[in-house]
Amino acid sequence: MKYSVSFLLMIFIYFVGNAQDKKPITHEDMWSLKRVGSPELSPDGKWVVFNVTEPSYDEKEQINDLWIVSSDGKSSPRKITSGKAGEGGYTWNPDGTKIAFSAKRDGDEESQIYILNIKEGGEAQKITKLSSGANSPKWSPDGNKIMFTSSIYPKCFEDSTNKKMVEEKKKIKYKARVYTTFPIRSWDKWNDEKQNHIYVQSASPDSAARNIFRDVQISQLSGFNAASANWNFDSQSIIFSASTEFNTSAYQEPSSNLYVVSIYGGDAKVLTNEMYSYSNPIISSDGKYLFCFGNKINNNKVYNMNHLIRFDFPEMKNKTILTQKLDRQTNNLTLQKDNIYLSVESQGKDIIYSLSLQDSVLKQFSNSAYGCFTNVRVSTTGTTTIVANYESGTMPPEIVKLYPDGSFIFLTKFNADKLSTLDLDNGETFWFTSSRGKKIRNLLIKPAGFNPQKKYPLFVVMHGGPAGSWKENWSYRWNYQLLAKPGYILLLTDYTGSTGYGEKFSQDIQYDPFKGPGLEINEAAVEAIKRYPFIDGSKQAAGGASYGGHLANWLQATTTHYKCLISHAGLVNSVSQWGTSDDIIGRERMNAGVPWSQSKIWREQNPFTYANQFRTPMLVTVGELDYRVPVNNSIENWHILQRQKIPSKLIVFPEENHWVLKAENSRFFYQELHSWLETYLK
Repeated sequence: MKYSVSFLLMIFIYFVGNAQDKKPITHEDMWSLKRVGSPELSPDGKWVVFNVTEPSYDEKEQINDLWIVSSDGKSSPRKITSGKAGEGGYTWNPDGTKIAFSAKRDGDEESQIYILNIKEGGEAQKITKLSSGANSPKWSPDGNKIMFTSSIYPKCFEDSTNKKMVEEKKKIKYKARVYTTFPIRSWDKWNDEKQNHIYVQSASPDSAARNIFRDVQISQLSGFNAASANWNFDSQSIIFSASTEFNTSAYQEPSSNLYVVSIYGGDAKVLTNEMYSYSNPIISSDGKYLFCFGNKINNNKVYNMNHLIRFDFPEMKNKTILTQKLDRQTNNLTLQKDNIYLSVESQGKDIIYSLSLQDSVLKQFSNSAYGCFTNVRVSTTGTTTIVANYESGTMPPEIVKLYPDGSFIFLTKFNADKLSTLDLDNGETFWFTSSRGKKIRNLLIKPAGFNPQKKYPLFVVMHGGPAGSWKENWSYRWNYQLLAKPGYILLLTDYTGSTGYGEKFSQDIQYDPFKGPGLEINEAAVEAIKRYPFIDGSKQAAGGASYGGHLANWLQATTTHYKCLISHAGLVNSVSQWGTSDDIIGRERMNAGVPWSQSKIWREQNPFTYANQFRTPMLVTVGELDYRVPVNNSIENWHILQRQKIPSKLIVFPEENHWVLKAENSRFFYQELHSWLETYLK
C-alpha cells in the first residue's frame, strides 16, 4: 500500500488504536527503541542495506548490526552481520554483490575495513590492517579498489612510520599539550598533530594500502585539513575538498577548495581557488560534470546558505549555482542519470527535492504533510528506485521507498509494536506575527492523556544553533514526548535566526544575538496562552540547550515572566565564552567586532551585564567535556545565582560533551529536569 497526503494526517496507520489503552512514554521506552541507520541502495535498486542499533543502558550490551531488505516491500528485513562491533560506513560495490564497511571486531585495536559477499554469503573478510585504523570506505567505479580515511601523524605516510611515532609518543615522560596555532580543541577533544588522510587499496586482503597524500605538497602545511572526497569517474584519481588555512580560523573563516590527485602518485592539481567552502564533490558517470555543495566565506555573514553547484569537468568552467532560486539550505546530494535528489530544510520539515539536469528545473519530490525525509538514495542502474529515512515527532527514523508521485511505503517497521502502545502527540503548528513584523512558526505538543477541559502548565523550550529549528522529527536529547509526559504543554518556537525560513530570516540575528529572539520567545508564550484555553498562564517555565541555554540565561537577565528556568550548556558571559570556546570568529561577526572593540553589543546583549537582575530559580547543567560552550560559563552562572541567593542547582556530567548521550546520564538528566519543573509548576 502506498501512502499519500491524506494518509499522513494519521501517520503510521498501524499505530491507530484506542488512545485510552495507550500509556505515556517513559525514558526506558524511549531508550529501548531500535535506531535505524541511513539506507544504502544497491546499484540496481533491488536491495537496501542499513544498520540497526539495539540500545542498552549498559553500553557493553548494546548491539549494532547490518540488515538488508528488498525494496519492493514484499519481504521482511533480515540481519546479515552478528555481533557488537558497530558496523558503519557501509557501501555497495558497483555490481551489487558485495558490501564494504568499517568495524572494530575482535582483535582490532582500531576500526578496519571489512567486505561482505552478499551473493555468496559467509563471514565478512577484513582487508585493511593499518595501526591507525580505516574508516568511510568508498568503492571505485570499476569495483576493483576501495578508498578510505585514516588519521595519522604528519609525514608518516608509511604505516610502520606512523606506528613508530605512536610508540615514541608513549615513551615521553612529561604530559603537556603544546600549540602554536588555533584551534586547540573541538567539541569534546583536544586537537593533536594527526591529520585525516585518504588511502586507496585493492579490494583484497593481501594488498597494501597506499596514502595518496604522499606526494601532495599541501598535505604538509600546518593549516591542511582534508574534508570530503570521492572517486573520479575513471577510477584513476580522487577528487577531494581541503583547507590549507585551518590554522588561521582564529581570525578568518578558512576556505575549502577542490583538488584532484592520481591514485598512483604525484602532486594534487588545484580545481578551485576561491574564497569559498566547497564540499561533497561528485563526478557524473560520464565525467562531464562535477557537482558539489558550496557557499561564499568571509563575507561578514553569520549564516551562509549551502547551495548545489555544477562545474563543467575537468575544465572546471561554467560554474552554475543550481539552487540559486531556492532560498533554503540544501543537503544530502544523490546523483542518478538525469536527475539529482537532495534534502531541503523548510519550515520544520526535511523535504526531498529533485533537479533535472536536462532543464535545471527544481521541484519538490516528497509530498509529506508531516515528518521529515533524510538520507535519500537512488539506484544508479536499471529502473529508478528511491529510498530514504522517514521520521516524525512520534516515530524514530525508519526506511521508506518513494514513488514518482511522492507517496511512499515503509520497508522497515522496527518500532511499530512499541510505539503502538504509547500515547504520543503529533503536535500542532501555529503562526503569529511578532511585534517586529516577523512571521513566527511554533509547534505545540500536548502531554499523554490530554484533556482539553483541563489546565496545563506551559514549558517553553528553545532550540540550539541559533542555526537550527524545531522539526517534525524524533530526538533523544530533548524528546518532545518525554518532556511533556508529566503534564506540560510544550511550546517550541522558531525565532529569528532559525533555519528553514530563508537566508534573510537566519541572517537577521546578526548584531541582535539575544534581545530580538528573546522577545519573540516571550511573545510566542503570550500568543499560545491567548489561543489555547487549556494553558495555565500562571504556570510557565522556559529552558533549552546550547543557544537555547544562552536564551534561558538571557531570559533570566531580562524578565521574571517564568516560574523557573533550565539552562544546559548555556553561556552567561559572552566575553568568557569568546575566550574559551573552540569557535571565536563567528561570535565576533555576531557582535560586530572583538570583545575589546567599541561594539556595544558585547555589553548590551550579554546576560552577565544584568546579573544584578537575576531572580528566577534555575537548573544549570553541563558536560565537563564540552568545548563548544565550556564548563566555565556554567560555573560562572552558578556563582552568580549562589551569590544572590537564588534557588538553583548545578549538575556537571564529567563524561559528557555538548550533549548528554550516555544512557544512565540521560535518564538522570530527564529525572532532574522533571523534578525541577514539578517544584515550581505544580
